Amino acid sequence: MDRTTAYVATPGEEERFAHPVGGDVCTSVGFSRELWGRLPVGSVVYVDARIELAHRRLLVAATTGDADYAVAEELLRLVALAAGYATKSVIGDGVLAAAAREAILADVPQSATLCGLAELLGVSPFRLSRVFSRQTGTSLTRFRNRVRVGRAMDRLADGETALADLAHDLGFADQAHLTRTVRDHVGRTPVELRRLLASR
Repeated sequence: MDRTTAYVATPGEEERFAHPVGGDVCTSVGFSRELWGRLPVGSVVYVDARIELAHRRLLVAATTGDADYAVAEELLRLVALAAGYATKSVIGDGVLAAAAREAILADVPQSATLCGLAELLGVSPFRLSRVFSRQTGTSLTRFRNRVRVGRAMDRLADGETALADLAHDLGFADQAHLTRTVRDHVGRTPVELRRLLASR
C-alpha cells in the first residue's frame, strides 16, 4: 500500500513493484494462506481517506509495543477496508462479545493474542474486533489492557516491586509498555500506584 493505491496478492508469491512517484515508501503486510485464504487477490485497490486513516492508525499502533492486540486490531481494520473482507458466523454478536470478554477475564491462553482468541471462538479476527467494539463500546485492546491494569494493581497492592517481572507476567512487551498502559488507564505510574495502594 502507498498513499493512493493498495495491491492484494496471493500470500507467498513473489512480487515486484516500481514506485516512480513519491519514492519507495510503502507498507507491506503478509499473511499465511490458511488465515487469509479467502481474500480477493490480484487486484488493485483505490486507497480512499478511510483506508489512509486506517493505515495511519496502524503505523501509530506499531509504536506501542502491543503487537498482539493494538497492532493486530488496526491491521485487521486496514485489511478489511482495503480488501472488502467480511465473514459470517452463526454466533450472535452479543454471545460472541460475551465469550471474548469471559476468555480474557479468565486469562485463557488463547486470549493472549487477537488471532488466538478469534480462532478459539471460531470467527475471523476482524469480525471479533468489530463485534466486540460495537457491543461493548470499547476495543478489544482497551478491554484487555483494562483487565491487565487491574491485575497489575492487585500485584502492586500486594507489594510487587519488580516491574520488569510484572510486565512480563502480564504480557506487556516491556516495563515501559506496562508503565504507558497503566498511566493511560489510571493517570499514574506503577510506582505511584504502589505507594497509593500500600497498606498503611
